[in-house]
Amino acid sequence: MFTGLIETICTVKSARQSTESMVLTIDLGEMADGSKTGDSIAISGACLTIAGLQGSLASFDVSAETLAKSTLGKLKPSSEVNVERSLKASDRFGGHFVLGHIDGTATVDAIDKSGKFANIKFAAKAELLDAIVVKGSVAVDGISLTIAAVDIKSFSISIIPETLKRTTLGKAKIGDCVNIETDIIVKTIKRQLDEILPKKQGLTAEKLRQLGY
Repeated sequence: MFTGLIETICTVKSARQSTESMVLTIDLGEMADGSKTGDSIAISGACLTIAGLQGSLASFDVSAETLAKSTLGKLKPSSEVNVERSLKASDRFGGHFVLGHIDGTATVDAIDKSGKFANIKFAAKAELLDAIVVKGSVAVDGISLTIAAVDIKSFSISIIPETLKRTTLGKAKIGDCVNIETDIIVKTIKRQLDEILPKKQGLTAEKLRQLGY
């Protein structure tokens, strides 16, 4: 489990992609001193396991499912990624519950800067927007953020200077694709309501019989 509080930005050293998977190598820098093979690390929001560690270079096996759901397949040498190690039981909990399971991607649609602050609008598909609520939480490239506004095609986030300085969103450009993980609490409630509330039904022969036709 993660919190969405990014520890550092790291650089991709290599991204060797085959038909159904990828081996991703990232320079963890000083963070490598506290890491070991088998550890879970969120790379731009996607939970990956360290498969090998040589000095500060950590390698990760990326599955076809992760490549299909996330932006990791677009990474190349010199790409920058947000990095957060998994939460320890003794750590203080900040941000929100982030599992590192990417739900899909969104695209930077607009950036409105005001001094050192920024408001960024992300265009997203309906299945993502259905689990996004104003004042709720969302992880964008692994960053725990609060939703400022939602409409039928997008959502917006107001970002403070500290977040812009410590994460890749500080260099975001219109058209950039980002990983999205919606709030697990919202998803759970939505699933339960979908099971409880009556579902819309079309006009069927059985429905006509029930109505007396």
